[in-house]
Amino acid sequence: MVDLKAKPYYLSEEQIQWVEKTILTMTIEEKIGQLFVNMVTDRSPEALREVINTYRPGAIRYQNALAEVLYEQNRVLQEEAKIPLLIASNCEMGGNGGIEGGTPMANGAAVAAIDREEAAYEVARVSAAEGSAVGCNWNFAPIVDLTCNWRNTIVQLRAFNDNPDDVIRYAKGFFKGIRTQNMATCMKHFPGDGTEENDQHLIMGVNEMSCEEWDAAFGKVYKELIDEGVMTIMAGHIALPQYSRRMCPGIKDTEIRPATLAPELITGLLKGRLGFNGMVVTDASHMIGMFGATVPRKEQVPGAIAAGCDMFLFFNDREEDFGYMMEGYKNGTITEERLNDALHRILGVKAALNLHTLQAEKKLVPPKENLKIIGCREHKEAAAKLADQYVTLVKDREQYLPMTPQRYPRLKLVFMGGEGRVVAGQLLKGNDEEVKTEILRQLKEAGFEADAEDMPQKGKMEEFKKRYDAVLLVLSVDGFAQYNTMRVKWDLPVKQPWYMSEVPTIVLSVTFPNMLIDVPMARCYINSYMNHPEAVRGALEKMMGRSEFKGRYNDNVFCERWETRF
Repeated sequence: MVDLKAKPYYLSEEQIQWVEKTILTMTIEEKIGQLFVNMVTDRSPEALREVINTYRPGAIRYQNALAEVLYEQNRVLQEEAKIPLLIASNCEMGGNGGIEGGTPMANGAAVAAIDREEAAYEVARVSAAEGSAVGCNWNFAPIVDLTCNWRNTIVQLRAFNDNPDDVIRYAKGFFKGIRTQNMATCMKHFPGDGTEENDQHLIMGVNEMSCEEWDAAFGKVYKELIDEGVMTIMAGHIALPQYSRRMCPGIKDTEIRPATLAPELITGLLKGRLGFNGMVVTDASHMIGMFGATVPRKEQVPGAIAAGCDMFLFFNDREEDFGYMMEGYKNGTITEERLNDALHRILGVKAALNLHTLQAEKKLVPPKENLKIIGCREHKEAAAKLADQYVTLVKDREQYLPMTPQRYPRLKLVFMGGEGRVVAGQLLKGNDEEVKTEILRQLKEAGFEADAEDMPQKGKMEEFKKRYDAVLLVLSVDGFAQYNTMRVKWDLPVKQPWYMSEVPTIVLSVTFPNMLIDVPMARCYINSYMNHPEAVRGALEKMMGRSEFKGRYNDNVFCERWETRF
């Protein structure tokens, strides 16, 4: 059983009394409801009240929207809830992870390029401030995976890097930033993503490390950060076969499950060997990494709680999944002891955040005037300062830089975008057109004669050389939950780098840092990691020689290919 007086809760007697009294007075329906994190799909007050009163969820997550819309949503939710809600956001790299119009600061890869814990702190500070303004109190961050495999598309940008000591340093800085607000952190994705190229949105992930390798890498990260006091951990749909075999001698390959359904990994390894006393939430249960497990959904839902997870992220169908969880309790899959332990951990987090006191004082949602900090000038200036530090020059073999209007007055912009990403079951298109327009605007503002028009065909090389002095090839490839690998998709033959050996070509990747795999012949390659206006301006300023490059790159940038280094 959880110890609410110990790390990470440190509850007082009064707080513990609230937890105990609340559990004692709950109906079984209310107890089962506390196990779920509901995804808001309809923001009308009537729909919000119906979900709260029918299913009594313990927490809420939502699709991003404008600040005023989210503020009103969260106000209605908290006013209707009998037990205060955990309201989660995905502010991994700034307020944009929780609010439309929030400030994008720096993702994990960019923080690692800066190599300062203070950068992680600043990202988290702004994330917490903007998320809290709309009523969020639980942040699904930081990501403490290790980017061991350069092909990985899920955490290649979101995680810091492949060095456990670096990850520990940055994560501790991130924790401090989040603690500037009344918000809980949730590091992810246990037992560790980044070792393979597969996407758990599409298939179950598998971390093939030996127990010894895992202990020295992910195990070290988790142990240090558990000791640091992280309050919640997200379990991924990732199997850890070698540890499953060690913890369960004789287990068959067909019985190996993702961590979300593996008691030997959650109860045995995470809560047992590593001593995690906090609360565990599953990753999104609509992901095929869980859906595709070789057990039916009606066993998966209660099975996750039985395995040691304390909260279940998202209903597939509310009525059906609630029924599955209830049936799992009635048939003994979820024991009374396990349910009681999970409830103590869930309410323990709420008590540690003093949500019950804030509820009594009608302060669960902060004053509406706080919304003015979202996307404010101060935060954008902070984002620009970070961009100045993380933009990275990987190579400039032919000294194409600086890229100035005097040297290359006629500039051809070739822009390669992505196809969006699937988030919580919905396809969200990226902001490629906005990014392209912003880059073109900044180039013209700097004095270049720049165009980004698609030519009808490749044509004659000599004519191309007469028309343009240089090419700026921008790669804005981003997305997940559609492919298990992410590469440049040359949608038009004319965009393919047929010009690269003839005309000075400067390649700028504004998203994935490992795009040299698709342009290994590039003589000049830069990573900006982010594609917001401040990051774009920071990159262009450095490319034009107005500011020095300060970011560092990880060796993964060369994609384990000899020809990418030249």
